[in-house]
Amino acid sequence: MLFVISIIGYWLIEDYTLIEAFYMTMITLSTVGFGEVRPLSPTGQVFTAIVILIGIMVIAILFSILTEYIITGELSGTLRKSRMSKKIASLKDHFIICGYGRIGEQVAVELQSLEKPFVVIDQDRTAIEKCGGHQYYFIEGDATQDEILRQAGIDHAHGLVAVLNADADNVFVVLSARSLNPNLTIVARATQKAAEHKLRKAGANRVVSPYNMAGYRIVNQLIRPHVTFFLDIAMRSQGLDLVLDEIGITEDSSLNGKSMAEANVRARTGANILTILRGAEHQVVDWSPELQFEPKDMLIAVGKPDELRRLADLAGNQR
Repeated sequence: MLFVISIIGYWLIEDYTLIEAFYMTMITLSTVGFGEVRPLSPTGQVFTAIVILIGIMVIAILFSILTEYIITGELSGTLRKSRMSKKIASLKDHFIICGYGRIGEQVAVELQSLEKPFVVIDQDRTAIEKCGGHQYYFIEGDATQDEILRQAGIDHAHGLVAVLNADADNVFVVLSARSLNPNLTIVARATQKAAEHKLRKAGANRVVSPYNMAGYRIVNQLIRPHVTFFLDIAMRSQGLDLVLDEIGITEDSSLNGKSMAEANVRARTGANILTILRGAEHQVVDWSPELQFEPKDMLIAVGKPDELRRLADLAGNQR
């Protein structure tokens, strides 16, 4: 406003051309000390003094605001959020963790160890600061809001984990996520037995009860501790050069229509197929050498990483 008013003032008071008025305004507000375009009248001199005084005040206020902004960290926080938003927007086939409590934190640790991209959503400031300390992608907000889920890239995400503190919030998140991305793989936590059915009805592919899982794991540690130990390290790929993984067979796989004997997977890849899950209910197939592979079969296999990659290539699975 000051810039425009100054140009108009010189144009009217001193009868300058617009170019002269623009130039006079520039040298006056920038205080470079150049001479006037033409000698000023007394009215023009007063007007110039007023423009200089107001210009100094505006610059002082501007620097004061910028200094306060930098000192309080708001500028760095804004720039960081902007950079974070751009990085999240570029993610594809990533995972979204809704809730960064004890379970959400452990999920993030496991995904990071597997080098899987993910975004954490939480509205607790302490949780967000933890995410920042670990260099995680995060969004500070309410995961039950559609706009927050969209900011996390739910349209092109691979999976979502709903581990908020309240079962009702998890149901709401699952319902929203399923409506925004029908192909999303959703795993939700249920603390109450009644919530399990509601979460599945809302669209969760899997529902995990921490209490049931803890009981099941305790019994396994008592009855078959060595099997449990082996499965743990095989699933995490820690301390053992073997990985237990799942590989889906696609429509264009060269395995389709071939029997186990014809495919000769063990000799060609080195990986061992432990079992095959088939159909929407993932029924365990009692396989034999004559069993034929079908599209959408899920192979549960164990082997070294390069062996599993070769099996994935045969299955047509772009891992």
